[in-house]
Amino acid sequence: MRARSTMSCKSTKVAPSVDFDHSCSDSVEYLTLNFGPFETVHRWRRLPPCDEFVGARRSKHTVVAYRDAIYVFGGDNGKNMLNDLLRFDVKDCSWCRAFTTGTPPAPRYHHSAVVYGSSMFVFGGYTGDIYSNSNLKNKNDLFEYKFATGQWTEWKVEGSLPVARSAHGATVYNDKLWIFAGYDGNARLNDMWTISLQDKEHACWEEIDQSGEIPPSCCNFPVAVCRDKMFVFSGQSGAKITNNLFQFEFKGHMWTRIPTEHLLRGSPPPPQRRYGHTMVAFDRHLYVFGGAADNTLPNELHCYDVDSQSWEVILASMDSEMPSGRLFHAAAVIHDAMYIFGGTVDNNVRSGEMYRFQFSCYPKCTLHEDYCRLWENRQFCDVEFILGEREQRVLGHIAIVTARCQWLRKKILQARDRQRSKSKQDSEETDEAATHGPKDIPSDSRLLEVHIREAEAQPFEVLMQFLYTDKIQYPRRGHVQDVLLIMDVYKLALSFKLSRLEQLCVQYIEASVDLQNVLSVCENANKLQLDQLKEHCLNFVVKESHFNQVIMTKEFERLSTPLIVEIVRRKQQPPPRVYSDQPVDIGTSLVQDMKAYLEGGGLEFCDIILLLDGHPRPAHKAILAARSSYFEAMFRSFMPEDGQVNISIGEMVPSKQAFDSMLRYIYYGDVNMPPEDSLYLFAAPYYYGFSNNRLQAYCKQNLEMNVTVENVLQILEAADKTQALDMKKHCLHIIVHQFIKVSKLPNLRSLSQLLLLDIIESLATHISDKQCAEMGSDI
Repeated sequence: MRARSTMSCKSTKVAPSVDFDHSCSDSVEYLTLNFGPFETVHRWRRLPPCDEFVGARRSKHTVVAYRDAIYVFGGDNGKNMLNDLLRFDVKDCSWCRAFTTGTPPAPRYHHSAVVYGSSMFVFGGYTGDIYSNSNLKNKNDLFEYKFATGQWTEWKVEGSLPVARSAHGATVYNDKLWIFAGYDGNARLNDMWTISLQDKEHACWEEIDQSGEIPPSCCNFPVAVCRDKMFVFSGQSGAKITNNLFQFEFKGHMWTRIPTEHLLRGSPPPPQRRYGHTMVAFDRHLYVFGGAADNTLPNELHCYDVDSQSWEVILASMDSEMPSGRLFHAAAVIHDAMYIFGGTVDNNVRSGEMYRFQFSCYPKCTLHEDYCRLWENRQFCDVEFILGEREQRVLGHIAIVTARCQWLRKKILQARDRQRSKSKQDSEETDEAATHGPKDIPSDSRLLEVHIREAEAQPFEVLMQFLYTDKIQYPRRGHVQDVLLIMDVYKLALSFKLSRLEQLCVQYIEASVDLQNVLSVCENANKLQLDQLKEHCLNFVVKESHFNQVIMTKEFERLSTPLIVEIVRRKQQPPPRVYSDQPVDIGTSLVQDMKAYLEGGGLEFCDIILLLDGHPRPAHKAILAARSSYFEAMFRSFMPEDGQVNISIGEMVPSKQAFDSMLRYIYYGDVNMPPEDSLYLFAAPYYYGFSNNRLQAYCKQNLEMNVTVENVLQILEAADKTQALDMKKHCLHIIVHQFIKVSKLPNLRSLSQLLLLDIIESLATHISDKQCAEMGSDI
């Protein structure tokens, strides 16, 4: 294998203190792993708190990150507002007062602070004497603090200014400071302003003309920028607190509310509604911590994946020192860790604690994206569905469809049996060709035709998209045709017994029903005999706030008489509510189905044989091609005539166990494996052309964390076979220092002569004559 360096991923336990030789030329045939030092993934650590003589405990302050330091400004200590500037060095974990000169901003809290270039900018906030409750007012001033000189300077800006405010959101993007919403002392706001930070002399404020689903007026919320978008989560909006997540497109000034209705029951929900929390961005994720949620102070860490639009609660490592719940704290990111300081904890007590949270930086799982690309490109299709009376045609892949849907699987088996019967009658030559191909494969290259009279092309294509991705397109709000299409998909899901898709459709439709489309949806549900959706529509119509508006519409006049009667009766005498304790069947996921398919469920649909050291392993071309550019190119350009492919990783043949681990990764994205498998598969992402190096990152972590006395001999053998010289050296180091334990392992006797000589040589190098004598007496 070619020597390749890997990304530095500080996301595991501290590696053993072994010095590895990384001085070899890149042309040498060996594998480099670049060990340590490493921090445990998802570990909370309590760092030294800020001593009172340095700075007061506080809340409603700001923190920013600059180089390897956290800067804390302002806030209140429960009695007074503050305007001191504290500095925490993250390398030596020490606190001090930052050097300052010039006139700082007046003491304040609920202000904002951002970093641009080598300066910190502080805007707005609430000032005055909270102890005597005098001179309290919001501000709209802008100050700059230069980290290099410690100089405070106020920017005097001409022209229009944002209204004075506090508890607003602020961020930097494209050389500009962006200010959103907040509280002006009388009302909550939802306006947006921006100012260029490049030129102090010519800077001026500009109000942004926002469009789209603009968040309601709000305050005490965080903002974060990820993937060139600004995100706003929850916060106070008058008396109402929401748990909505909104994203803002800087280029088009367009807001979008990110829907959560598409999340299946049983999937992680978004965080509770809250205010006074923090949100930071790292990689493709947003991390939400703390805040006040319905009179509680939760301390779970919630994570939002911007790519998959899904929430999860992060499970802290076993050795974590968890922070207690709090609000009005502040957070910032340095390198691959989040730092949280201060806040108000139980009993309205201000905190001076600093906590560090170690992010994980694994590349994302591309399983769903890879299968989606297979569906969209329509390469390697081997089945054609002929739909409805018009016989419209939709292409697909037998492997994906039969893994996900038992109803369609039966249809495909029936069609295949018919095709084979016909082929046998056609010619003996075709019969002969079938005997030389892989087991149970259609004997000719034609697409297998499957007739489905129950389905039309458009809803069937949406269903197929779900089979490949576990998702469906979210209907546009207010667009009746989109909602009606999903109703047709729901009808198919019921017929095909796809419980997961049923739940998706129901939640999509119920979330999309509004005053404009409710009657159309209700009528269609009645026509399709979709009782659950019809019930939802009837209950929506007879709501006190909806009823008069609905019955005054033209659509109500055109409604069928039985439905009008049903609505009137429902309004006059609502039926009793029926509560069910029965759990909702959410069906199986793409990952679960592909796992079962690999473990034997897809054996009769295999169409390729993978040869590992001469031993056959049946597999599926479409799945291999979707996940690996190596297999995609092979099957597209030079598919072996005998349908057999020899498996190796470069010049190295992996073990059967490692090969099984690789297939699990290909089929359903699994990255759990014994550490010795990780050595074999470390270079697999390069050789097989996986979408990213996620497998490699997990292999690296697995090796760093899991080399033990019990498995060190197996890993030594794998390291020797794969020419992973630094790992081999690491294993020999463990063997030498734990030789009394290792010498009792039965695997020691089965090592090759060369490896035993390596162990003896290492022992001779590292152990003195006296130690050898002592060891000899112990054995």
